[in-house]
Amino acid sequence: MSFAPEELLAATLARLILDPTAHPARHIAVGAASPIPAAACWLVAKQGHPVRLSLLHKRSGNPFTEGTRELFDLTGQGRIDLFFLGGGQIDGQANLNLVGTGGWPGTEVRFPGSFGSAFMYFMTHRTILFREEHSPRVLVDRVANISAPGVSAPGVFRRGHAQALVTGKCVFRFDPAAARFTLESLHPGETVERVRAATGFDFDVGEVKPTPPPTEAELALLRGPICDEMLETYPEFCARVFGRRSAA
Repeated sequence: MSFAPEELLAATLARLILDPTAHPARHIAVGAASPIPAAACWLVAKQGHPVRLSLLHKRSGNPFTEGTRELFDLTGQGRIDLFFLGGGQIDGQANLNLVGTGGWPGTEVRFPGSFGSAFMYFMTHRTILFREEHSPRVLVDRVANISAPGVSAPGVFRRGHAQALVTGKCVFRFDPAAARFTLESLHPGETVERVRAATGFDFDVGEVKPTPPPTEAELALLRGPICDEMLETYPEFCARVFGRRSAA
């Protein structure tokens, strides 16, 4: 059964969410307006797993009445288990740059801004890094500005770290003790050599496997009830990926 790259990424993220070796994902927050992590979260929920979703960008039914203040309160209390983060730049130590490049505060290229990413990165039990673009300009040897650090010095309280980095080419696992990524799986058509050529940081290579494709059951959920949930907030995404348009 054929599938879109976005469907592969959503299924891949959903499996990382359900990783039995990781901290349980009982409450997931999606703060960035990204439809693929949102689709992954809905896929987990629609498969019957007991998970609470806080989709902050949802146009209606947002669980928080006072915006991100409530999200930060919950996170500080340890009640957000999983969050998604990306960056204009991501380096091999899982540092994120959401500020920009050039002299502070990003005089060459300006990114959207770090907002609460550093707090969420420290205080969420685990974080999945996600960036569709996989290129040397995004995955760099060292970020120009660290807006959210991937690891911290001894004695600094930190509840969690990056679990993995998912891109349009592959899945990397992150080891916070070593502060390094390991290539775990390759998306269809990719090779270790192609990934290495497109990656600006060094990484380890373990037992690399093909990224599992979405199952027919997963695709049926994504194209049916999950698309129904997403049509209001992501009409362009649903039209492009699922071929569905809102009746409104």
